[in-house]
Amino acid sequence: MSSPPNAPQGVEIGRQRRRAIVASTVGTSIEYYDFFLYGCMAGVVFPTVFFPASNTYAGILQSFATFAFGFVARPIGGAVFGHYGDKLGRKTTLMVTLSLMAVGTVLIGLVPSYHQIGAWSGVLLVALRFVQGLGVGGEWGGSVLLAMEWAKPNRRGLAAAWPQAAVPIGLLLANGAIALTMVCMPHQQFMTWGWRVPFLLSVVMFGVGIYIRRRVVESPAFSQVAATRKIAVNPLREVVRRNWREIGLCALLSAPDLAAFYIFAVFIFAFAKQQLHLEQSFVTVAVMTGAAISVFAMPLFGYLSDRVGRRRVYFTALVLLAVWAWMYYALLNTGAATLVFAAIAISFIAHAMCHGPQGALLAESFGTRVRYSGVSLGYQLSSVMAGATAPLIALALYHHDNRGSGIAAYMFGIAVIGAVATALLRTRTDARLHTDVSAPSSAEIISAPAQLAATTQSKEAM
Repeated sequence: MSSPPNAPQGVEIGRQRRRAIVASTVGTSIEYYDFFLYGCMAGVVFPTVFFPASNTYAGILQSFATFAFGFVARPIGGAVFGHYGDKLGRKTTLMVTLSLMAVGTVLIGLVPSYHQIGAWSGVLLVALRFVQGLGVGGEWGGSVLLAMEWAKPNRRGLAAAWPQAAVPIGLLLANGAIALTMVCMPHQQFMTWGWRVPFLLSVVMFGVGIYIRRRVVESPAFSQVAATRKIAVNPLREVVRRNWREIGLCALLSAPDLAAFYIFAVFIFAFAKQQLHLEQSFVTVAVMTGAAISVFAMPLFGYLSDRVGRRRVYFTALVLLAVWAWMYYALLNTGAATLVFAAIAISFIAHAMCHGPQGALLAESFGTRVRYSGVSLGYQLSSVMAGATAPLIALALYHHDNRGSGIAAYMFGIAVIGAVATALLRTRTDARLHTDVSAPSSAEIISAPAQLAATTQSKEAM
């Protein structure tokens, strides 16, 4: 790829920076649309379709358990695709993760119900949820890095925040698809077969994502590593051996963010139905409102992290999240529609302040050679510790105290743990990052694939 005739090199670099952000954000939005569809259905539809033999509480618990199983696969996906993302490049790996997620999602839409094949329906559901987990586990790190490694040094927080905003975008799309499907048919039809439509629509979104990602050039940071033949022989082993402390701290500081999100976006459907006796449509609109607000809030907080520092913004966000946990359930328990709606929507702002600067904060803790592996392991380990367990823990705490005070205490405690980890984390590679993400020349961009192939062959020969 070369610059237009007589055009300065900066024009082409600027275009690629924009393409990287768009491709990362759009592709990851599709991935999270797929992933959150399952979560939205888990609290309301799946207990009836796949676990009808159980009572209400047990059915919801089984449904959330299958939801959690996808998180078990996420560290595996992060390890596998992080390894190859550091060896073969961010772009190539992201094409594979998007394809894997699409296959799992479409097939979920085709799984027969319990009344058709019995317990095998649950087995198939778990298997396909595992496939989804593999895909999203490898997606997150690559999308954040592709955007951030193309960005200017003083704009990394903003650039990395756009793929982070893909989380509420995906949630918005998932809830929107469900709401539209529910409007277009009677409730009984939706529960019988209509819920499958949003899953099957994933094949269309997959085509859009692949088209956009094909137009992106590999990140400058990885291109430089490939051009200088410095690709790690075994990135996964190297990052675990040299950066185990950073991986552990990244996992701990990400835990409050992930736990809060899945309580705000997933468990709320079960809480609103069982405790507040609200219609799903009301909760869906409230969640969509909060997601829409956070789409813009995340880049704002990412930009703020460029100005005042990542850790300062993130630490402040965790303090606010710990306080908000108590206010959140106090507002929900009023039962007043306006206050409940406000609580659900505002909760996404509290989450956005954490999630916006998080991508750059984690990425700047690792060098380019092992960055994909490092951020993927740290974040996806946290997804198991906090994201997978949060709805289950919240459900268990609610079963003993239906006012939510136990859940608020849980969120407060995990926020304290995250704050301590944030204080201990040091972005030790930040100075080096300024040099290894500098924009490469046109010749370096063109030659990177060839250099990568030569480097890979020589490493394998060893």
